[in-house]
Amino acid sequence: MTAPATTPTHALLDTHAGVLDEIRQALTTRSWYSRYPESPSPRVYGESAATEGLNAYEAHLQQPYAALSSQPTDGAFVGSEVSPYGPALGATYPALDVDAAFEAAKAAIPAWRDAGPQVRAAVCVEIVDRINKRSFEIANAVMHTSGQPFVMSFQAGGPHAQDRAIEAVAAGLVEQERVPASVVSEKPGRDREGNPAPTRMQKDYRIVPRGIALVIGCNTFPTWNAYPGIFASLVTGNPVVVKPHPRAVLPLAISVEVAREVLSEAGFDAALVQLAPEGDGQGLARTLAERDDVAIIDYTGGPTFGAWLEQQAGARGALVYTEKAGINSIVIDSTDDLKGMLGNLAFSLTLYSGQMCTAPQNLYVPADGIDTDEGHLSFDDFGDRLAGAVGRLTGDDTKAVELLGATVNDQVRSNADSLGRLASDAGGRVVLDSRRVTHPTYADAVVRAPGLVALDVAREDVYTQECFGPVGFLIRTASTEQSLAQLADTVHEHGAMTAAVYSTSEDVLDAARDAAAAGGVALSENLTGQIFVNQTAAFSDLHGTGANPAANAAYTDAAFVANRFRVITSRRHV
Repeated sequence: MTAPATTPTHALLDTHAGVLDEIRQALTTRSWYSRYPESPSPRVYGESAATEGLNAYEAHLQQPYAALSSQPTDGAFVGSEVSPYGPALGATYPALDVDAAFEAAKAAIPAWRDAGPQVRAAVCVEIVDRINKRSFEIANAVMHTSGQPFVMSFQAGGPHAQDRAIEAVAAGLVEQERVPASVVSEKPGRDREGNPAPTRMQKDYRIVPRGIALVIGCNTFPTWNAYPGIFASLVTGNPVVVKPHPRAVLPLAISVEVAREVLSEAGFDAALVQLAPEGDGQGLARTLAERDDVAIIDYTGGPTFGAWLEQQAGARGALVYTEKAGINSIVIDSTDDLKGMLGNLAFSLTLYSGQMCTAPQNLYVPADGIDTDEGHLSFDDFGDRLAGAVGRLTGDDTKAVELLGATVNDQVRSNADSLGRLASDAGGRVVLDSRRVTHPTYADAVVRAPGLVALDVAREDVYTQECFGPVGFLIRTASTEQSLAQLADTVHEHGAMTAAVYSTSEDVLDAARDAAAAGGVALSENLTGQIFVNQTAAFSDLHGTGANPAANAAYTDAAFVANRFRVITSRRHV
């Protein structure tokens, strides 16, 4: 008798069984875990990987994205991406026929639902593994849509984003596995004669998805911020419509192409993942979010639209997960490693020209200065030393652009240009102006090094507004106690994704932990090495807390995944 052939889904489950065990364990222990090497070295990815990835990226330019032509389309092509480094990408994408796409997504649910959590997780791992193989292609796409420097584009847009995707798969899998498939429940009891007569019930638990999930992408981190929502919804049984930012479509188009390819090969409907591109200013995100058949929304972007989603889409019953603007703060009290602290702060302010949701903006420093291993520094001395550290890091244009990247939009450029006006209006001073940097390869790129403005703590009207980009405020406080109080109050009222403290005092560190808890923000303490406040690691670091206005969710705690599915029980007497 011939043995039954192995189905594609069972083959994937066998292939990735060990990986599923690894990621379950990593999530449980919150230990460091990375499936994908972050170094773009040819020793890691192969001698030809960089060239092949660049060629693959360039093959997308100045033409339609044919690989997505199998999606339902209205026949139009859209696309308006221009690289922050200068050239127009010229790629266009088939516009989604929204009604047909949603019907296709709903039709794809039953087979995906009934496959079960382990099969879905194995398919998701295969998707991410295939995406990893295209990391250099995606890195170029991220670079030329977000303005990130190349190495950062490779790491944050590639392996780091992929690890976050795998973390979402793990979190979703673990939450579903808490629910047994079937149990026999026995309730003690007696019959009419008083003899033992337990009631036995067979109870089956069926996991069902909430419905169509909408992921609304951002310009600055198109893959890193989109993957958690995409894979959290997919692994829990929901089809996903991916709506990229109109200026950062290509990285997610590649990702969606890979997902659809793997789903088809595994015997599922490719309509489980679809791309909804738009031209700049079309407003497709609002149109999609208003549909009654959208059950889940993941959003990264500005606070105005994020608040609208929470209020309007949330009011009609959609689950809405948002990451919005925040004002990240650092309290500086004292240090026993001034050189290390200044270097760490300079790098954190410089990386990607501060165009990160986790980049520090407000640095609180006591008016009477700080104690260091190099002696006492006054408030002004500290500002000058930090300005010097930033200047040394960004002084060579050729090296600086590999950290700064390019500014992503006119608002960021305006913020960088406004330091003199900000300082004058606030009665402060420009400690370091935002220097224009010349890119050696891309003459049209607008590159800006960080600037610093010193002002008094009373000017809350200035520093409690997000000034996105290469701008930092040195805020003079009466004491470290006031610095910590301002951190807690500002985060509680305006939100933040990160906070940090530098102190040699255990009492101050304890107080900083309390202030961070009161504000609802993650805290970094005395970072002086190669770990920075604006970076988080998948599995071991939660990104965001959901406990302050900057975000109502965290990548990727149980709350981020568990409500994306429901449990339906059927029971009967045994």
